[in-house]
Amino acid sequence: MNPFRWDVLLVGFVLALPVLALGLRGDLSVQDVTARLPWCLAAGWGVVALLRFASTPRATSGAPTQAASEAAEPVESEQLTDH
Repeated sequence: MNPFRWDVLLVGFVLALPVLALGLRGDLSVQDVTARLPWCLAAGWGVVALLRFASTPRATSGAPTQAASEAAEPVESEQLTDH
């Protein structure tokens, strides 16, 4: 996954807002802010990767589904006749 995707950049920017606010307020120096901004991008990449992994549906590994197992059962002659 590219670390410069729009969703990664958006989450990284949201995570960088407190760092930028502390820099504007004067609690962090310019060097501290610039040293912490790449970590915000890395954290954004981690969050997006985790959410994409969690939201991806699992692939079934050869296990038959309910519809496939019902279709494979033979039809009895009583079910074919109308009563």
